[in-house]
Amino acid sequence: ALRLEQRGSGGVGCVVWDAALVLAKFLETGACPLARRNVLELGAGTGAVGIMAATLGANVTVTDLEELQELLRVNIENNKHLVTGSVRAKVLKWGEDVTEFQPPPDYILMADCIYYEESLEPLLKTLKDLTGPNTCILCCYEQRTVGKNPEIERKYFELLQVDFELEKIPLDKHDEEYRSEDIQILNIHRKQ
Repeated sequence: ALRLEQRGSGGVGCVVWDAALVLAKFLETGACPLARRNVLELGAGTGAVGIMAATLGANVTVTDLEELQELLRVNIENNKHLVTGSVRAKVLKWGEDVTEFQPPPDYILMADCIYYEESLEPLLKTLKDLTGPNTCILCCYEQRTVGKNPEIERKYFELLQVDFELEKIPLDKHDEEYRSEDIQILNIHRKQ
């Protein structure tokens, strides 16, 4: 069992969202071979998904903004006894230079990263800059029906499909307990 600290203040990155639990439990099913693979988590927040991947033998870099680094380090420290791969936290601001994260990772993990319209273009740029022909992106998100959320999601997937192919992972492949009709997991690859 992972032990994750959350914070009452500090924005959306300070709590474990349902999509992170769904993606972490999906990784635990073994559907994706993670042992000795290089994994990068974008918008890691508490680090739940990336730390889970590290317990499954992956070499993981969890990334988020500067203000979340301390929380990420606390959670890495609290779970280091479970890690069979490796895990470290680094700052990565979407849309900026990704040279230090090259060569392209085997996997990029994202849980609930699609909610700010302003972040869509920088996120897509980062995905394009980070992915190689064999990089698998696992994107898990909760479909939200209020406010601008549906419009933001539609725009994101429209822009994403210019350079990437998406495949929805069927619900019956998700963890039996940690699944929900409104939480999707997508398998995304660069178009060849």
